[in-house]
Amino acid sequence: MYKKITTIVVLILMVAILILGFALKDSMNSYVSNMMKSQISSTAAQSEAVIVNSLYNFSENGESFDLTFIEFGAKGCSACRKMEKVMEEIKTNNPRVKVVFYNILKTKNQSMMKYFGISAIPTQVLLDKNGKEYFRHIGYISFPDLEKQYICKN
Repeated sequence: MYKKITTIVVLILMVAILILGFALKDSMNSYVSNMMKSQISSTAAQSEAVIVNSLYNFSENGESFDLTFIEFGAKGCSACRKMEKVMEEIKTNNPRVKVVFYNILKTKNQSMMKYFGISAIPTQVLLDKNGKEYFRHIGYISFPDLEKQYICKN
């Protein structure tokens, strides 16, 4: 009888922890993202801000894009591989969107990852014409959802 009650209590606790984890997922991602941002020195953050501005502020750099789609991922990640197809669809269907991929496993991309506070992959970041972030999503997102909700509205 004692084993049965213990098993039921443990099962209920595990389900409660899972539900709590899903409920607090966004808060946890935000916390970890802020921790990632805090790992970059102020000098490096300023340097990355200059790079982001020069590459993605189309109002100043004269490129003819309307926004930037940045994908942070890794080549071995299955959800990242699915996002490769989405990136190709964006390039094909939205020529005014600059599509950029940062492989977080490469050392040269680590400071950009910290600058944006990337806590999980794949992560998509959309920047407006002025290089300012207006959307972020963690995980896979389909092309239709991304396009109708975030790309065409900007």
